[in-house]
Amino acid sequence: MQNAAIKNMSDASTATIDALNGCVADTVVATLLSQNYHWNVKGMNFLPLHQFFQEIYEDHFEAQDDLAERIKAMGGHVEATLGEITERTAVRERPGTFNDVAMIEHMLETQQTLASTMATCATIAAEKGDTLTEDLCIARGQQHEKFAWMLRAHLRG
Repeated sequence: MQNAAIKNMSDASTATIDALNGCVADTVVATLLSQNYHWNVKGMNFLPLHQFFQEIYEDHFEAQDDLAERIKAMGGHVEATLGEITERTAVRERPGTFNDVAMIEHMLETQQTLASTMATCATIAAEKGDTLTEDLCIARGQQHEKFAWMLRAHLRG
């Protein structure tokens, strides 16, 4: 099993590393968005949303490290400056003050964007025979789809 992992790392492509850097960028921005909403949510749903946004940003904080460490394991460079992240991300920021429903709607959009980014990276990794990166991105995509489902449930309640 170890030989397969080593083979995949030696076959690492710039396309896979580039896609992983996109995953990192989107995850970093989503982490900050969820932390922003954690701090600023108000209203009758304050406590459950405050806790849920915290669950999201804690998950994302760990995920960005996992994604970045995969880039390093493949011999790549992690693009981690604010400029690089904001230039690369597909996650849409929304500065300003919002009510709880607008926060949930935006976080739902963000989770869907992350799931799509992870799926794209998984596809690129699969094309390059990099099953470890493919697996990481599939698992992350599933987590973002789960968060999206939970957010949709808040809106339909």
